[in-house]
Amino acid sequence: MTATPPMTASPAHHPIAVVGAGLGGLVAARVLHVHGIEAAVYERDASPTSRHQGGMLDIHEESGQSALRAAGLFEEFRAIVHPGGEEVRVLDPDGTVRLKDVEEGGRPEVDRNDLRRILLDSLPEGTVRWGAKVTGARSLGDGRHEVTLGDGTAFSTDLLIGADGAWSRIRPLLSPAVPAYSGISFVETDLHRAAVRHPATAELLGGGMAFALADGVGLLTHLETDGSIHAYAAVKAPEDWLSGVDLTDTEGAKNTLLTRFEGWDARLRALIADADGALTPRLIHALPVGHRWDRTPGVTLLGDAAHLMSPFAGEGANAALQDGAELATALAAHPGAPETALAAYEEALFPRAEDAATQSAENLDLLFGPDAVPNLVAMMSGDRS
Repeated sequence: MTATPPMTASPAHHPIAVVGAGLGGLVAARVLHVHGIEAAVYERDASPTSRHQGGMLDIHEESGQSALRAAGLFEEFRAIVHPGGEEVRVLDPDGTVRLKDVEEGGRPEVDRNDLRRILLDSLPEGTVRWGAKVTGARSLGDGRHEVTLGDGTAFSTDLLIGADGAWSRIRPLLSPAVPAYSGISFVETDLHRAAVRHPATAELLGGGMAFALADGVGLLTHLETDGSIHAYAAVKAPEDWLSGVDLTDTEGAKNTLLTRFEGWDARLRALIADADGALTPRLIHALPVGHRWDRTPGVTLLGDAAHLMSPFAGEGANAALQDGAELATALAAHPGAPETALAAYEEALFPRAEDAATQSAENLDLLFGPDAVPNLVAMMSGDRS
């Protein structure tokens, strides 16, 4: 008698699949849901809280806020705004405050983790598949794609949206471009309960964001909603510079980093010298300004997967939110014609992303070039041509 071979389960299939549960991927899924369209979201994180998502974000009226309106979440967004978080200060290394902008305008600050929570809570249970690390993707023809996961399983989809960040596994389906090092390295630090434990530093830096800059280095800070100061010690350096700093030796790493800030005011140096917990390294990468691709059936990109840029224009998260909302809106506007929707989305995306990436690159040069403080003050005051 011949044994019957075991049956194998067919791969899961989704009409629309989003890879990546960052802000852009989630707002795309939410706007689709508002229009009665189901999407499956695959995310490598094991759970919504397995990894800290980052610090404060200023949400721009014309992009991020517009996306949240399209998602029907504007009131929820307003409820998490950090009062006073729009304040910006620019300082010399000696602690002199050269500019203090306290105007409350169209760019309120929120905690990225709170914003992500709002988006997650707005989706039907089971929309996000957690612990699903994408390892590759391939075309099946006719606009369909198969995506493989780290556990050896796979799924297929009629429409694949790559929202999986800087090192996207979906991008190679569309473009050979890879992010390049921008020339700037960050070490992230925190001062917990800053107003109580470090009152002089907290008073100097204010209630929002601060920039202290000189000679290719800088300290960029945010006051977070829990009262901590999150700082980015930024250094213009070769790509391998951070690899020579032993960050497992926290005190030794602090001392190495502090050599880049010799002569700076003690209240600023405290952001490094008195930092709580581990130091976190981050190399700043960017895709080429003007990155784009030919229309490829059944697949597109959004957010950092499409247009990774340096953070020096505050456009990354806002652009991702706008991307996700505009893509979903286009799909809802062209039922049964996804290629028409994707073409319309990308036609608007490419020039918009190029403008934002250009601004980010120019601001990087300004912040870490000569006369950074007076140039930044002039730009923020509207006096720089």
